[in-house]
Amino acid sequence: MSLRDPRARTYHGRADLMILVMLSLEHDLVLDKYLLFTPGPVNVAESLRSAICKEDICHREPDFDDLLGSIEHKLLSLFQIRNRARYRAVVITGSGTAANEAIVSSVVGRGAILILSNGEFGARLHKTSLIHNKQTHLIEVPWGAPFDLPQIAAYLVAHDIDVVAMVHHETCSGMLNPLAQIGAMAKANGALFVVVDGVSSVGAEVIDMEACHIAFVSSSSSKAIGSYPGLSFVVGRKKQFKRLKRHAAKTTYLNLATFYEFLKTRGQTPNTPAIPLFFALEQALTNILREGVIKRYARIKARADLLRVGMRRLNLEFLIKEEDMCSILTTVRVPPSVSVRALRARLRERSIIIYEGKGCFSGKVFQVGNIGELSDYDIRYFLAALKDVLLLLQAEAAELVAPVRPKGASLVRLPAPQNTRAKVVS
Repeated sequence: MSLRDPRARTYHGRADLMILVMLSLEHDLVLDKYLLFTPGPVNVAESLRSAICKEDICHREPDFDDLLGSIEHKLLSLFQIRNRARYRAVVITGSGTAANEAIVSSVVGRGAILILSNGEFGARLHKTSLIHNKQTHLIEVPWGAPFDLPQIAAYLVAHDIDVVAMVHHETCSGMLNPLAQIGAMAKANGALFVVVDGVSSVGAEVIDMEACHIAFVSSSSSKAIGSYPGLSFVVGRKKQFKRLKRHAAKTTYLNLATFYEFLKTRGQTPNTPAIPLFFALEQALTNILREGVIKRYARIKARADLLRVGMRRLNLEFLIKEEDMCSILTTVRVPPSVSVRALRARLRERSIIIYEGKGCFSGKVFQVGNIGELSDYDIRYFLAALKDVLLLLQAEAAELVAPVRPKGASLVRLPAPQNTRAKVVS
């Protein structure tokens, strides 16, 4: 079969065919599936495709009790919790936002919560908290800027704060926010520290709940854990779960105290769960533990490094410093004269899916993830395709430029994030 034949395929993990693709990007090759270079959803392992099709079981029978117990045990192993008897994990049928809202609506009661925000998902936490908690405080810095730690420490001293909440990995910029320092400040001021949103970092980054004084962490089944979307979970200290019953319920479905009570007394969930997704999550956790948690972290970081080296060689610039990045995602400035939408469309024609920037970053950056079942061959294929598409788009833009003054090309430059004075809302 000729490489020009539209029936030509490259198959995931096949080195011989992938090499042909890399050497022949000018040909109309069609991949057998989309390569999801996103922070989620992700390409899942074949073992999960089998797991999600397992036998039908009832969620009020011992079969499901055993399945939920296995998932909880493996979640605690993923977090490498040393004193396991002090922690529990509840699983919620719903996206990561469901787990985030379960925490924000359940742990504060009539107290005061401080939301730390430096991006889209920090802003979402603040919006969610305003619905459930009258005493919602906010420290907000520009998207992509690091927190001013002395400012946070001073705010905690000056205000009576019961709960501190933040996003671990702020996906809109790729910024990984510090856990140890903020956890220590919260503890020193008698506040509960909750990493409400570990949705895109759990499974790729070390989260030491014990050392960082973290009461609760939320995350989801997809993204770095590598399963299908649709489930989320909360891992927390048992004593903090027990204290939740002191607070009046602010929601029915997402009342964290109810989830804990059903887990503790029945080994079940309070509502009908998406059982096939539980089978898939259990298999994804099995895969991680079989590989080894630390080895998996290292493998994800190595793929991020491979992507970043390749993109630097294309003279691309990153939005934030590499030392501030999470290992699952790279946010890249759009080169002058290149449209993000055109870039995404051309890559999609090659079965590659990337993210476009949101909010203040819309049209100015694109994002490349490196989680899920992506091989080194897939990454090299992406880099070759990215180079080819960028050259093509820049050549097309150059044809629109008149000899004296440009008419068609527009230069888009995004200034580096400034650590400007933070916005504080009490």
